[in-house]
Amino acid sequence: MKKIVSLLIVVALFCSCSDYQKALKNEDVAAKFEIATKMYEAGKYNKAIRLFEQLAPTYRGKPQAEKLFYMFSQSYYKTKQYYLAGYQFESFVSGYPRSEKVQEAAFLGAYSYSKLAPVYSLDQTDTVKALDKLQAFIDNYPNSEYIAQANEAVKILTGKLEKKAYENAKGYNTISDYKSALIAFDNFIADYPGTPFKEDALFYKYDSAYQLAINSIPQKMEERLNVAKVAYNNLLKFKSDTKYKLKAEEMNARVETDLQKFTK
Repeated sequence: MKKIVSLLIVVALFCSCSDYQKALKNEDVAAKFEIATKMYEAGKYNKAIRLFEQLAPTYRGKPQAEKLFYMFSQSYYKTKQYYLAGYQFESFVSGYPRSEKVQEAAFLGAYSYSKLAPVYSLDQTDTVKALDKLQAFIDNYPNSEYIAQANEAVKILTGKLEKKAYENAKGYNTISDYKSALIAFDNFIADYPGTPFKEDALFYKYDSAYQLAINSIPQKMEERLNVAKVAYNNLLKFKSDTKYKLKAEEMNARVETDLQKFTK
């Protein structure tokens, strides 16, 4: 019995492959569409894509075009071809704004671009693009069933930009470019007030101000020491038991000692 079942499966697969090969060469678009649909429903998305690519130019404007382009978009998405999926879903939304699939397509189109966003250390152009797409979806469909997923994707993407900005600012501190570090940390804290990196950012801002002050020429030292003192107070105001407290207090002791020279 098992041998018979196995034989039937082999025959079915052979016939399926045979039908697919014939469909690739078949000029009958209706027959090609039927096989493409079967490939799609069977989860054979790469094969379906080849047929959809052949059908797309001749099916535009036809009654079954909506179904075809939805399956076409989904096939790209299922095979993780996210750039093409995003493009196809956007085209679907534009071409079929009254479709019952339009919200799903709009979400998956935007979400596809989020899949192209690289790790935070690389260029974040695609991340910004994905955020724009997702925000447009949220604005257009505020009551969509996909809102929670869209917001979660936005959170992840924003986290990448946040991490990138923080590491850039810290990088200036690392290479001892303290003036640039102060500007970068100010911008970071202003842009991401609720960031989980705030304690670190405030400390390294303080460290940058401190290093700049103690290495200053006498004419600029007092002003810069006071800037460092403010940065120290801001760190403790944010978190009085900061993990950097011991180091920060040692630095502040030096700041207070140096400031006394200017009060005599």
